[in-house]
Amino acid sequence: MTRRVVLIGVGPGDPDQVTVEAVRAMNEVDFFVVTEKRRPGGDPLAAARAALLARHVAGEPKLVIVEDVERDRAPVDAAGYERAVTEWHAARADRYTAALAAHHGDAGFLVWGDPALYDSTIRVLERVIGTIDATLEVVPGVSSLSALAARHKIVPHGIGEPLHITTGRRLPEAITHGHPNIAVLLSRSLDELHALDPTGWQIWWGANLGAPSERLVAGPLADSLPTIETARATAKHEAGWLMDIYLLRRER
Repeated sequence: MTRRVVLIGVGPGDPDQVTVEAVRAMNEVDFFVVTEKRRPGGDPLAAARAALLARHVAGEPKLVIVEDVERDRAPVDAAGYERAVTEWHAARADRYTAALAAHHGDAGFLVWGDPALYDSTIRVLERVIGTIDATLEVVPGVSSLSALAARHKIVPHGIGEPLHITTGRRLPEAITHGHPNIAVLLSRSLDELHALDPTGWQIWWGANLGAPSERLVAGPLADSLPTIETARATAKHEAGWLMDIYLLRRER
């Protein structure tokens, strides 16, 4: 019988934002393949994941721990970046394949937010399932973008306007192309915002959405940047980890 590999979106951090479909999927799989980063004192997100599983999974969940692969972050040009990401995906696929080969039954992979929005796990698992005779299923989750808009009580674009979703690395490109509404994910720092002429921009920012360390800041970009820097540092100190997102909008 073909086994199932189920990729489960669990939202940005609040156990209350896990969908009914995700809860059902978590209780159907036989074990979870969990990626952990090597850090002094362990992966800081492990406690958040444990709380989520304790809330929604009946009984003691079986975890198969896979040490994460560190991505080479040295390349700065587009070709070097794509090469580093491709190698990172391949290394992750090898580790997931080994973990799945060593355990029988249906496997679950938990993904923060939504698996289809700026996450690599679908691409990685597509490399894996063909080698282990498995089918891939994807359960959507609440995205950090939808959570950010809800927290700030906004619609992330004007009436009839487009919304551009990108990364901090490519924010200058989005500015150059004149996008009026820009959602930025996956920023390692706020350097790209400090390099931007803040005139005429509004920002809605959030960190660790749904977690006890959640922080929110909104207002004109020039006035908000110092507050965001402080809130960012505070959230990381409290949680031991930081996942932030922001929306930029040109003033009309």
